[in-house]
Amino acid sequence: MKKEKNTIFAVENNESIKLRFKNMNCNVVKGTRDFLPQEMNKRNYIFNIIKQVYNLHGFSQIETPALENLSTLMGKYGEEGDKLIYKVLNSGNFLDKIDFEDDNTKDYKKLTNKISEKGLRYDLTVPFARFVVNNRNEISFPFKRYQIQPVWRADRPQKGRYREFYQCDADVIGSYSLLSEVELCEMVDEVFSGLNLRVEIKLNNRKILAAIAEIIGQEDKIIDITVAIDKLDKIGYQKVCQELKERGLTDQNLNKIEPILKLEGNTETKIQTLKIIFQNSEIGKKGIEEIEEVFSNIDRLNINTQVEFDITLARGLNYYTGAILEVKCVETKMGSIAGGGRYDNLTGIFGMPNISGVGISFGADRIYDCLEELDRFPKDISNTTTLMFCNFGKEEEKQCMIWARKLRIEKISVEVYPDNVKLQKQMKYANDKLISFVALVGERELEEGKIQLKDMQSGEQRNLTIEELIASLKQ
Repeated sequence: MKKEKNTIFAVENNESIKLRFKNMNCNVVKGTRDFLPQEMNKRNYIFNIIKQVYNLHGFSQIETPALENLSTLMGKYGEEGDKLIYKVLNSGNFLDKIDFEDDNTKDYKKLTNKISEKGLRYDLTVPFARFVVNNRNEISFPFKRYQIQPVWRADRPQKGRYREFYQCDADVIGSYSLLSEVELCEMVDEVFSGLNLRVEIKLNNRKILAAIAEIIGQEDKIIDITVAIDKLDKIGYQKVCQELKERGLTDQNLNKIEPILKLEGNTETKIQTLKIIFQNSEIGKKGIEEIEEVFSNIDRLNINTQVEFDITLARGLNYYTGAILEVKCVETKMGSIAGGGRYDNLTGIFGMPNISGVGISFGADRIYDCLEELDRFPKDISNTTTLMFCNFGKEEEKQCMIWARKLRIEKISVEVYPDNVKLQKQMKYANDKLISFVALVGERELEEGKIQLKDMQSGEQRNLTIEELIASLKQ
């Protein structure tokens, strides 16, 4: 009877737990994701290839905090970017000093300034500029850094667009040399060759976009023009024109812009045409000179990735001043999977003027989605454990622990199954984790000092000494 009551109590407990979980919101926040161990192995595969390329090019790793002062973040990404920054409420009773009868509290921007002083970083570049200023006496220029950390954007989640995602940045700061732009293209080629993804690089220069605004007499609308042009491949030419009109451009302005935005031909043809169009624009001539030098050096490297001069590429971030680039996968429908550009004087807003920088950011989450969709991850990528010792009892597990120690010293990943349960359950565990080999050590093996090794893929079994086992696994 007592046992029966315990059973009923367990059932009631289970039902109450189910009910409690049903009433709780246990879903992850939209635009964010959990990653299981096998998924983390795939992500680390991406990170490791990117890190290898960065290290080969002499970049050093740093990290910055997730939280930054809003004064550091705001005003660096344009009006649209500022709206996407996650603001963090001040600690304590932050509403105590707010006068809700004041008209200023009805302005969300002014209210935000009173109740929030910090925010989650929107990207890694602006915090990096702040980092350089704070640590100027500890680093040598030109400074080549890489950084692989998450960023947050209060965006509308959709395919390939997340609210929390990782960026893998590399920047060179303290040099105006265009060799850095060429090196970034070279690194793009090496990263995606290593990941077995076919991509194309689109390259432009913000000075060329500034020249477009100049020749139509709308220099003060350069931000409006670049923001609109940046949407060209998403919404089409007619809607871009409509947006430009809403931002104050005339039909006469648009007639002058049209032949530039619809420019066709190879890189050389585009450059020669723009030289004529911008013959009276100093900033335009400078932009063409820079783009011509970058393409000339890229040609010398003979990289495999196609690099296209795209006059419509704008990239919406306000801090870019020179070369800008985007990378897209040509094998699947996905937005930009990497991008970057030249930013002069970004550190100037933090009190350290006249320092030029250029960098690139690989979007690890979008790269992951491309590889997953195309089934390009290596088949054995989830195989984190090479060998598992099955557990046949106390005496056997003692010896298995000793042998496991020897294998780990030889840098072979190994685990001992912790419980003496049915062999079928242990083998299922090994199969679920995609473990390559299983070691069976029973009474007979203990007496002989041997290990029965089973290849989980072929089913082949062999009796080996620990020395033979180490040699075999190392091969």
